[in-house]
Amino acid sequence: MAKRVLTIFSFLVILGFTAQSIAQFPPEELKERAKWEVFLKKGKVVKKQKLGEGVTKPIRLFLKKDDMEGSGVWKSPSSTDAGLFDKWQCEVAAYQLDKLLDLGMVPPTVERRYKGRTGSFQQFCDLTMSEQIRRRENIPYPPDKKEQIEKMICLSRAFDSLIANTDRSLQNIRFTPDWCLLLIDHSRAFRTSKSYSEQLMYGKYGKRKPLGFERLPRKFVEKVRALNYGSIRAAVGPYLTSYEINAILARKILLLNEIEEMIKELGEDEVLY
Repeated sequence: MAKRVLTIFSFLVILGFTAQSIAQFPPEELKERAKWEVFLKKGKVVKKQKLGEGVTKPIRLFLKKDDMEGSGVWKSPSSTDAGLFDKWQCEVAAYQLDKLLDLGMVPPTVERRYKGRTGSFQQFCDLTMSEQIRRRENIPYPPDKKEQIEKMICLSRAFDSLIANTDRSLQNIRFTPDWCLLLIDHSRAFRTSKSYSEQLMYGKYGKRKPLGFERLPRKFVEKVRALNYGSIRAAVGPYLTSYEINAILARKILLLNEIEEMIKELGEDEVLY
């Protein structure tokens, strides 16, 4: 049997990730992620490769399991020192919340031990196009994809606002060849300080205003509205503290309030789709 090479592209095929879906997949397709999780957890490491000299010191691990081959990014930051917040647990929690909200924007991410240390292990995003490269090289969005991409960017900002992701950069917004959007690097999310519980990252009153989330899927808003301590704890397991979960719930209120304000001002059909 020919070897099955697992890439980010087959991940998108498995999930039915198309330009029309905005990563909101039916449950039967999202269940396919379980196959990736098993591969990332159980695959045998056959090669490694360092990925830069950043603070998190990520390593690309190449795996093999039965007839499957693929790779992932392993890292193990764990620091909440003054001025630095970096936790591998946040990577896993972001993926689990992505699943809970049916976004499909965060690649499969699991906990895995390597060389005696525990860290996060995320499917390697083998994508050369980032928002940073697109802007630097002045590459326009394809006309037939522009509206969809802008919607996905709004969705990503709402998600980052909910999880207080302080480290979203143009480099960790990636595009597939058909201009679907994926999000990587969440080790600095889930902040708990008062500043991040009383102000969102994006939006009319956000830390990065005027960047906002002008258009959002109704399904996403409904799922955010349904979040509670129990549902979040069930999704993220031990990867978030009670303080981090309560901070999410505080931001949930801020996010929903701003969405309601937008609806009153512009009309529901101009905000939700």
